[in-house]
Amino acid sequence: MTAYILRRLWQMAPTMLGVILLVFFLFNWVGGDPAYILAGKMSNAEQIANIRSQLGIDQPYYVQLWIFIKQIVTFDFGNSWSTGEAVSSIIGSRLGPSLTVLIPLTIIETVIAIALALAIAFKRGSFTDRGVMIACTVGMSISILVYIIVGQYFFAYQLGLFPVQGWGNNFTENLFKYSALPILIAMAVGVAPNLRLFRTFVLDEVNQDYVRTARAKGVPEHRVKWVHVLRNASIPIITHVMSNLPSLLIGAFLIERFFSIPGIGREVILAVERSDFPVIKAITVYVAAATMLFNLLTDLMYQAVDPRVQLK
Repeated sequence: MTAYILRRLWQMAPTMLGVILLVFFLFNWVGGDPAYILAGKMSNAEQIANIRSQLGIDQPYYVQLWIFIKQIVTFDFGNSWSTGEAVSSIIGSRLGPSLTVLIPLTIIETVIAIALALAIAFKRGSFTDRGVMIACTVGMSISILVYIIVGQYFFAYQLGLFPVQGWGNNFTENLFKYSALPILIAMAVGVAPNLRLFRTFVLDEVNQDYVRTARAKGVPEHRVKWVHVLRNASIPIITHVMSNLPSLLIGAFLIERFFSIPGIGREVILAVERSDFPVIKAITVYVAAATMLFNLLTDLMYQAVDPRVQLK
């Protein structure tokens, strides 16, 4: 196990280097000269030259690349161009609110989708199965903006069950007060596609020989469903859930924007609007690193779920 983990970590190095080179290329050749962005329209050549010197972009490209690599290793991307706050401080302070919403959301959404998928897959073709699939299709056809607007109007304005916006310093208050409605809305959006996908995974296992054998031996139906079928269907489910986790940090920007949650997704949108390159580069690199680490964790979870999986 240890040798496999070390080998996988070593194999990540070339991939991470490719990501670093790609980000460096995009922001230095495609993104334009940041000195002109910071100087604004009313600037002169001397001001632009001073800004280029302060940012270090007047250095040769290999020197700039080495500086960029040192920033990644030391977790020090300097200060935000817009606010002057340290980029590491921005990411550290924004990560907590995002995880406060995304971790409960992922757990609840996955559990509900798995439970419903197991329930309707064993009734394939029935009225319940068709009704749930139609409801999922309808739910997936509605924009998330509609869910947000209707959810805020009905649950917040009309019923007064949740605050519309806000965020505090207390974790419990944030989780059960300010995050409750965003989690509910995001869950309503995400359950339908996950349910359809997980139902397909379960259906692939329902008609396998081991299921018929277990039933022939008199194994109770609930054990067939929750032990035999679920264990074999869990590998693609784990793959889907784990592969989506890093992207959720960025993809939840609409929820964070509409509910004024100071998370990573909202910060990315603000950084793009302000052309705040240090923040964008830092988040891009760290999301790529998180994706590779989650892929490693996924492989380790395969063996925990199914001992037949050999890590080589």
